[in-house]
Amino acid sequence: MHIPSLIERKRDGARLADREIADLISAYASGEVPDYQMSAFAMAVFFRGMSDGETAALTAAMRDSGRVFRWPEGSPPKVDKHSTGGIGDKVSLVLAPLLACDSLWVPMVSGRGLGITGGTLDKLESIPGFNVNLGEAAFLRQIEKIGVFMAGQTDDFCPADKRLYALRDVTATVPSRPLIIASIMSKKLAESLDRIVLDVKFGSGAFMKTREEADLLAAGLRAAGEGNNLKTSVFLSPMDEPLGHTVGNALEVREAVETLQGRGPEDLVAITLDLAAAVSDSPREVLARRLQDGSAWRKFLLLVEAQGGNPQAFENWDAFHPAPVVRPLPSPRDGTIVKMDAGSIGSAAVQMGAGRHKTTDIINPCVGFSRIRKTGEKISRGEPLLWIHAASEKDAEAAAGAVRFVIH
Repeated sequence: MHIPSLIERKRDGARLADREIADLISAYASGEVPDYQMSAFAMAVFFRGMSDGETAALTAAMRDSGRVFRWPEGSPPKVDKHSTGGIGDKVSLVLAPLLACDSLWVPMVSGRGLGITGGTLDKLESIPGFNVNLGEAAFLRQIEKIGVFMAGQTDDFCPADKRLYALRDVTATVPSRPLIIASIMSKKLAESLDRIVLDVKFGSGAFMKTREEADLLAAGLRAAGEGNNLKTSVFLSPMDEPLGHTVGNALEVREAVETLQGRGPEDLVAITLDLAAAVSDSPREVLARRLQDGSAWRKFLLLVEAQGGNPQAFENWDAFHPAPVVRPLPSPRDGTIVKMDAGSIGSAAVQMGAGRHKTTDIINPCVGFSRIRKTGEKISRGEPLLWIHAASEKDAEAAAGAVRFVIH
C-alpha cells in the first residue's frame, strides 16, 4: 500500500475501499504510518468527507485495531453514555455512578480534552490519586464489585483511535463527521455494550455549529450503533452557553459533586436525568431521588476510592486546587443577558491551561471559570458575569477580554 497515493485519492474526493481503510488503520496502529501522514489523511477526510460505507469501514477498523471487551456469561446489562463535547459538560461524572445504582454495569472508557471541550479523564485526574489507567483484570474486578469504572484507553484498546484522537486535537481536524463517528463508535462497540445514549451538542460551544449538522451526526451515530446490534438512543442539546456554572477541570468536579449531593444546577440535573433514563431500568423520578438521597454520591465515593482517589479531598476541595488569581468579570451595563458565546469561554479556558495546544501539554486543573451567569438573567452594572480562575494576572486579563456576553 502506497500511503501518499491513498492520501492523494482521498484528497481528490475518491471513495476508498474497505480493505484500503482497514490496512491504513492497521498500519497506523502498528507505527508503520507516521503521524504526519495520518495528519494529511485526516485533513483530506475533513475537507472531502466519507461515504456511509467508508465511515463504517473506518469505525470497524479502529474497533478491530485492538482488544474488544468480553464479559462474563450472565453479567448485568452493560450501558454507557457519550457526549460529542461541550463547554462545562461534566455529565459523565454524575451519570456513571447514578446508573451504577441501578444494578447495571457501566464500563465508561473516556477521553481527554479535545479542541475547546474538556475531557472526562482530565477532570477525574484533578482528584488527588485518582488512577484512570486500569488494566483488564483491575477494571473487571472493580465492575463486578461496584458496577462502574471510569478509565482511559489502554494501549491495546482501540489503539488507532487513541493515537488519532490526540492527533486531531492539534491538527484542526476535530469537527469532521466521519472522524467523530468512527472515534466514538469504535470505542463503544469495543466495550461490547447492550445500550448506549449519545448526547449530540450543537451551537457555538460544540463541534457541530448548527442543528442541521447535529442531525446528520446523530443519524450517523445511530446507524453505526444499530447496525452493530447496539441499542442506541440519541439526544440533541444546544451548547450556546456552558452547562452548569463552571468551566475548568477541578471547578467542574466540584460542581459534579454538588450535583451528586442533590445541590446541582437545574440544567445539569435535567440533562443528566434525561440521558440516564434512556438506558436505565428505573424511571426518571427514581433516578432523581437517587441524586437527592445520597445513593449516587455514595457510589461515586466508592468509585473514587476503588481507583486510588482520596475521598477526603472533597471535604476541602478548594484547598487542593487554589488558583493564584481569582477575579470577577464585571458587567459593563445594566440589563438582561440575552446571549453568550460558549465557544469563547471554552477557548479562553484552553488558553489559560485547562486544555491543550499540543499533545504533550500539561493540564492545569485549577484554571477556568466559576459562577457563570445564564442567559435570561438580569444583571446590574459591575455585578460579576463570571469569576476567572487563572495562573497569572496576565492570563486573567486575556481571559477577561476573550469571553463574550450580549447584554440588553
